[in-house]
Amino acid sequence: MDPVFIGMVFELVIIIIGAILLWLILQKYFIKRHQLTLYLFIIVLNFVLSVMFSWLSKIIVLTTEIDYVYNQPNVKFPNTPLNWLLFRIVDFRISILFVTIALIFSYLLKVGVFEEGYNKFHKYLVFIFGGYVMFFTVIIYERGNTLLDAINFLNILVFMAVIYISFIIRLIGAYRSVNDPIFKRAFLSLTIMSICYIMTLVCLLIDRITIIMGGQGFTAFYFMAWIFVIIGFLGAYLGYIRPKSSEE
Repeated sequence: MDPVFIGMVFELVIIIIGAILLWLILQKYFIKRHQLTLYLFIIVLNFVLSVMFSWLSKIIVLTTEIDYVYNQPNVKFPNTPLNWLLFRIVDFRISILFVTIALIFSYLLKVGVFEEGYNKFHKYLVFIFGGYVMFFTVIIYERGNTLLDAINFLNILVFMAVIYISFIIRLIGAYRSVNDPIFKRAFLSLTIMSICYIMTLVCLLIDRITIIMGGQGFTAFYFMAWIFVIIGFLGAYLGYIRPKSSEE
């Protein structure tokens, strides 16, 4: 069976699960108007949008003449605004753009959970590097240049590691220091979410490297990436949103 079709079906399941969880999170937010719940909603929303555009890329490949082009730099295509957008969707650039937005809000969530205010240096660093990642994602693009795509995945992985590794360290420390089972569950769930999102990008990067080495992509690592997304979604909701909201 065509791996593109399998990927499309797999991602559709993830989108449905994500949409259900988004609705549940939004309901909880409307009840208490908790800012951290809003941040988490925006994070999950952007990851769901990332999967949606990855799913849309497969719809485009399956229903149009546009295909994935690997290891063929300088491939010439009509330079129209529509092609400009479609090629970036097909090559997962728009998906990475939404992941970057999710990471910026993950930084805001980390500050909201553990800090009383923003460290100006860290704040500027996060927004400057996040701006660079978004610029590279949208602008530094060459159709068929898989090496640029791999660098793009590496950029977002570094950005994710910078945001989430320090977050994970703080979460584990908080988990060990509290006795309240609700807070322990919340800290543990956010740790699981952060680890899963990092592993998502690690798996996607490995899949991209296999393409550079001559493969066709859609390896087991590609599907493992989206499994980590599902675990991250469920962990965030069941461990943080649901018990936290009922507590408040």
